[in-house]
Amino acid sequence: MYRERLVTTEVNSENAHRLKRLLLEYHDFRQLKSAHPLLDDTRNIADWQAKRLKSTHQDLYLHPGYHTGLEFLLTDLYAPAGMTRRDDNIDRVFPKMVKWLPDHLLNTFAGLVELNLITQSLDLELAEWFGDRSINTRQLSGEIYCEAYRASRQLPVRERQLQLVADTGQQLDRYVRNRTLGWLLSITRGPADMAELGDLHSFLHRGYSAFRNMDKVDQLIVRLIGREQQVMRNILASHPEPFSLPGDL
Repeated sequence: MYRERLVTTEVNSENAHRLKRLLLEYHDFRQLKSAHPLLDDTRNIADWQAKRLKSTHQDLYLHPGYHTGLEFLLTDLYAPAGMTRRDDNIDRVFPKMVKWLPDHLLNTFAGLVELNLITQSLDLELAEWFGDRSINTRQLSGEIYCEAYRASRQLPVRERQLQLVADTGQQLDRYVRNRTLGWLLSITRGPADMAELGDLHSFLHRGYSAFRNMDKVDQLIVRLIGREQQVMRNILASHPEPFSLPGDL
């Protein structure tokens, strides 16, 4: 909807160029995905993977110091449903973002956009693999998911996905320690609603609150990434129980 605004906005820094490029790629992908015959299957796959992540990291998910942050990660950052207006609004305000936001924050936004793009692209590829084999994505099993995962041969992309989770998570943690950001979010709710940016504002406020209330985010990220790297190794090695991890992870 706002692609032309992205194209015509002038950018100067390397981070702004990266954000613009990724927003254009993500915009075009969203258009492709919205008209794809397997759209419902991508949602089923995302739901299955979110449940798997909650199961694998149940101890962290139930931990009062981590629960809100992991819930935000799974519902808002990982293959979010119903976020079309939020994503359109990011495109819409892009000219103001590159004009007013600090350059390092543009880099963080770019990481979040790339994470969404990679995650949803991988889900669409899995949906097409299942579709070619007439597999019902409402009844996925761990075994058939792992078979599709190995067949996709997207190991470098999945490694990049984990790196983005680590990088953006640590960057977001640093930003939310700034009390001024929380104050700004609290006083801009009304203007955001008036400008029809309420969903984008809510996303930012949820993220701020989630990370602000988390304990030792760096330790959480290290454990989360370490576990997912082990899951990846298990799947590629055809481990009989790929999502069962040693107690020390």
